[in-house]
This record gives sequence, C-alpha cells and structure tokens, in this order.
Amino acid sequence: MRRLYSCLTAVLAPLAFSAVLCRGLRDRRYWTGLLERFGWGPPVGGSASIWLHAVSLGEVTAAAALVRALRARYPGSPFVLSTATQTGRARAQELFADQADIRFLPYDTPGSVARFLARIRPRLAIIMETELWPNLLHECRRRGVPVVFASARLTQRSVSRYRRFGTLFSGVWASNTLVAAQTAEDAERFIAIGAPRAGTHVIGNMKFDMQLGDAIIEQGRALRLRYLGPRPVWVAGSTHAGEEEQLLEAHAALLHEFADALLVLVPRHPQRFDSVSSLLTRNGIRFDRRSLADAVRPDAQVLLADTVGELAALYAAADVAFVGGSLVPVGGHNLLEPAALGVPVITGPYNANSKEIARLLVETGGAVEVEDVSALSGALGRLFAGPALRERVGARGREFVDAHRGSVERLIDLIDPLLAAPAPGKPRPAAVIR
Repeated sequence: MRRLYSCLTAVLAPLAFSAVLCRGLRDRRYWTGLLERFGWGPPVGGSASIWLHAVSLGEVTAAAALVRALRARYPGSPFVLSTATQTGRARAQELFADQADIRFLPYDTPGSVARFLARIRPRLAIIMETELWPNLLHECRRRGVPVVFASARLTQRSVSRYRRFGTLFSGVWASNTLVAAQTAEDAERFIAIGAPRAGTHVIGNMKFDMQLGDAIIEQGRALRLRYLGPRPVWVAGSTHAGEEEQLLEAHAALLHEFADALLVLVPRHPQRFDSVSSLLTRNGIRFDRRSLADAVRPDAQVLLADTVGELAALYAAADVAFVGGSLVPVGGHNLLEPAALGVPVITGPYNANSKEIARLLVETGGAVEVEDVSALSGALGRLFAGPALRERVGARGREFVDAHRGSVERLIDLIDPLLAAPAPGKPRPAAVIR
C-alpha cells in the first residue's frame, strides 16, 4: 500500500510545486524556500534538534506557548519549526525568527522526507494537531525518532477515511509514538486507527495556553485610536467564501440601528483578498483596504484587512468579534483568541473543529451562537446597545480561557522522558517500500 502511495505522491508533488510557482507570479513570497519543499536546505549545526511542525497560521500561533516552554527548558538544543503554508511561514518568522530554523515541510515522497530529516537531525518530532504523512512517519520510525502528536484531534469522519486506507495509516505508529489528545473522544479515535493505547494521553487544547500579552493589547488600542476611530466596530475573522455575503447582509441590517458601525473583514486565506475586494465593489459598499489606507474613512462601511498577522490586534481593537468558518460548513476557527482578550465572541452553528470548546464557551456565557444572518444582526445590535452586556460576555470568555490553561505543562511532562533518552543514532538501511 505504501509503495502505491509513494508512486502517487511522486506524480502529485510536481503538480503541487507547479501550483506554488504559479502563485508566485502574483505573490513573490510563494517563491521563498522553494527547494525546501523537496527536503533541500542547509544542515542544522550543533547537536540533534527538536523539531516542531505546525501546518498553517492557526497551528503556528497555537504552538507559541509550547515553543517558549521548550526553548526555556532546552536552551542548548537547536530548534526547527516547519510549516506547510506561506501564511504559516510568515507568522513563524514573526514569532520565532530569532529562536528557530524555519522551513517548509517537504512533500511526502521518500526522497524528500529523507533529505529533510538528514538535514535537521531531529532527536524529537512534535506534530501539532493531526498531520499523518505515511512516508514522513515511516522515515522517523526507521531513524528511531520519537514522534509526539501535540494537542491532537481527529473527527469521526476522519477515522472512517483513514480506515479505508488499511495498512497505509495503521502502519505509521511506532512504540515511541505518543498522542497527546485534546479530549477523551479524540484519544479513542486515534486508538481506533492504530495508535498505541499506552502511548495515548489526554492533555487538553494547547490553544488555551496562548499568551497574547500586553503588546497585542497595546497594538489593539493603537489601532482603535489612530486607525479605526471611536465608532462601533466588529471584526469578522478568518472568513470564507459564501460567508462574507452573509456578514455583509448582517452588517447592512445593523447599519439601520448604528449608522456609523464598521465591519472589519479578515478573510482566512490571503489569496482571496482580491476576490473579497471585488465582492465589496460589486455590492456598492464603501470600503477601505488595510494595506492602502492610512486610516479608515469616516464614511467607510467596511475595512478589508488584507494583511497577514494582524488578526489578534484587530480583535483587541474591536467591540465584538465574529469568528469565521462557522456560518458555512467549514467547522469554525479559533474562538479562544478573542475570548482570551475579553472581547465578546459570536459564532455561527458550524463548529466541528472545536465542538466542545464552542459548546462550553456558549454555556458559560462567554460567546453567543447564532443560526443565521437575522440572528447575527440581532446579536450584534444587542451587544452594541449594551456596554454592560459586552463587558459581561467578554469577562466570562476570558475567565473560561484562564480556567482551562495547563495543556503545555502536561505536554512537557510527556516530552521530558523522550528528550532524556539518547539521541537517535544512524538510521537503519532503508527497507523496500511495501
């Protein structure tokens, strides 16, 4: 099965690389680290490294507390952070440029992953959430590199999908693989696809341990004072196609009650900035683009945040935060970021990516769940009309986040024995793929 998979990745990798090259014609940042996608890059100097993989921007942000803890605990170990997206790499550079060797994760072909691991020489691999790459995990096992899935989660639908591929995924688990799951349900799902029960633990969600810090709060205050102004402001973060239309409809209804209200739209994917701009133009909406405007015009109804890495500061500047991916069946994004800042949170009904967090946050009064556009505009109206209500919802959200911290400490307790063991030696000769 893995032989067939490897043949398939060998065919698909050049196609994926071609797509990156084409994107680079419009945005030259996509041409950064091109050879890293095939495992090339300078070797890591010094002793064996600690390697952490966070696939995209959200996972990189969630990993910040873990990176800080590992750097403090193991200051002499080289640290490698890999990501798979351009936005993830940009966020990693912003957060960890002086602390880590930042690279793209290579395509999952046998040669690419072998080159990658030979260059970074990891003594431990930490993979955020769920990234089951068969060739990568096989090569880690061959080299004796322990693998930890951190803050791991798995949906029931994914369990069924992995099971359909039989030994391709059931064969990725090794005796030195640990699963540090977000919930007991996640743990059982990993066990169902072959993870060793003895190596599967529940630590909670590391996103609770994010430390946004005073700097983000100060950036938010500065944005509000010098850029957004004193008008009512709500931020819709990490939005998707089909969702912006609903948000604009809700904002149009809100303007009947709060004529100077401002919607800050933050699309999830930078490649959609121009298409969202076109949507606003087609609808005759007065808007500014963050990348072009020195300040938001008083008559602008919408600010299109077409920059990367500012979402937390924009949440900190807002009166109310809507978290996207939840009015369309995407599964929702990080509700904890605005909640940790004490900003009232609104979410739609689609929260499969963090179902338990959404349920508990709503139950504790730290978030409002809405079913449709009408309910969204109504919730916005109530929150804008009631400063005491905004304060109460925001405070309960912040208290909820504070009460659930500690996942990073529990994860470090699992990692310490693995890093106390001798670093992996020379890999065994490569076996025939079968």
